[in-house]
Amino acid sequence: MPIDYTKRPKQPPATAPAPPSSGPIVLTKAAPAVSLAKTSGGTLRVNLNWNAKPDKPRGFFQKSEPGLDLDLGCLYEFTDGSKGVVQALGNSFAALDRTTRATVIRLDGDDRSGAVSGGENLLIDLAHVERINRILVFALIYEGAANWAAADGVATLHPAAGPPVTIRLDDPRDGARICAIAMLESRGGALQVRREIRYINGGQRALDEAYNWGMRWTAGRK
Repeated sequence: MPIDYTKRPKQPPATAPAPPSSGPIVLTKAAPAVSLAKTSGGTLRVNLNWNAKPDKPRGFFQKSEPGLDLDLGCLYEFTDGSKGVVQALGNSFAALDRTTRATVIRLDGDDRSGAVSGGENLLIDLAHVERINRILVFALIYEGAANWAAADGVATLHPAAGPPVTIRLDDPRDGARICAIAMLESRGGALQVRREIRYINGGQRALDEAYNWGMRWTAGRK
């Protein structure tokens, strides 16, 4: 049965402690949330890196396993009620504020190998943070076996101000092709980040249903 995101318990989530000096904040099950420093501008960069693992022969008469191709993306909902998805699939690389036509979220490219040092990045323009209701960041295994342990994925949020925030794609569940990584919500001009790490059988439609996003989906390809 899909989970109604609006019916979460009202208790405030545990918040990650402030890191020493400029070290990263690591979100865990015990401390799953952090509030980013309030800012009126700059960019929040959400980076995904993983281990694609080169093809390995399985035997003389067997084909080698294909490398893992992970896609970074997000579902978004703005305060005016508009919603959508930013992802490489279907070439949906940007989300625009339909009032100002400004680009609020964009994906910088599609790394099909996992070998690019910069990985894949979602860029969120913090000048428009008050237009954001919620953003659900996800990773999808587009190609290769649904083996999250082998992928060893890690998402890192780089705020305009303050230390980076790291979320490991741990606690893997093989067979699930999509993982909800983090929920970002705008509160008083700041972004609240909550670790999700929820593996879901199916694709973007199943993710939508699990979080009650309420969009219509059609098949797409890169």
